[in-house]
Amino acid sequence: MDEKILQIRNLKKHFVVGKGQVLQAVNDVSFHVNKGETFGLVGESGCGKSTIGRTILGLYDKTDGDVIYDGRNVHELTEKEKFSYYRNMQMIFQDPYASLNPRSTVKEVISEPMEVHGLYKDKRQQLNRVYQLLEEVGLNRDHANRYPHEFSGGQRQRIGIARALALDPDFIIADEPISALDVSVQAQVVNLLKEIQQEKGLTFLFIAHDLSMVKQISDRIGVMYLGNMMELTESAQLYEKPLHPYTQALLSAIPIPDPDIEESRERIILEGDLPSPINPPSGCVFRTRCPMAMEVCSLKNPTWQEVEQDHYVACHLYDENLEDTEKARNLAGVK
Repeated sequence: MDEKILQIRNLKKHFVVGKGQVLQAVNDVSFHVNKGETFGLVGESGCGKSTIGRTILGLYDKTDGDVIYDGRNVHELTEKEKFSYYRNMQMIFQDPYASLNPRSTVKEVISEPMEVHGLYKDKRQQLNRVYQLLEEVGLNRDHANRYPHEFSGGQRQRIGIARALALDPDFIIADEPISALDVSVQAQVVNLLKEIQQEKGLTFLFIAHDLSMVKQISDRIGVMYLGNMMELTESAQLYEKPLHPYTQALLSAIPIPDPDIEESRERIILEGDLPSPINPPSGCVFRTRCPMAMEVCSLKNPTWQEVEQDHYVACHLYDENLEDTEKARNLAGVK
């Protein structure tokens, strides 16, 4: 049986913005991450996936719900317990240019977490650890005395990965670690993360908006839209049999490297703009752009349910108790 190292239960994160308005960044999201796996969290920009990552880490306080890590509620930890938690939970940030202090050398960037947690009293041992980490991420010890501006984007992200590994964590949140990189470099960074995971037995929460790249690294994938979880299942199952209309639209946007198939296949084009999380639509938040929207979609929020084994979806198309879904189900080809 898989061991659940992280459990997110009915998590909500709202922000109060101008004139007392509430921005609903994350709404009632639940999922778990098994020890040693990579859980992919995908969706359009502004869907709340990065907010979830920062709330898990404790950078944001939750509005409601629970974040349970290794059996403990993260947002109920004492300051001393948080210090230990941060050693086990680290983050790789999205922007390799902004996440590194331009006034610090690479050696200082990587060794700072070690000094904060008091890992090494011997400076020589600490420096040797920095050298070891640089080599693990594909750099060399000569880079230790250089500054971040002397490196390319891919190299800077490798430095960020080395910093995240400095405390030997068990869990790493990778917040869109490849989105700011050239396409030619993205695969290199993903392969590096996979190698490190296999060597160290790490658990990853991999946040991204590129479904094609997420497939290469994730064991299971959760699809988010406007702060809500739409679908969740194993990676292969999601690509072979997507259930939610939003997931189907995202997958249809991925190019197929076969000109004949690419030319003949039908793309699903979503109409309209992404609604505001300050004033989301009633009922299903995706209904304003959904090609299969029904009357019930505006009246009732769909239930999060297991349609097939380990395949969860929030969509009225799969609600057997609603009479007006039959026509839409036939149009969508749902059995």
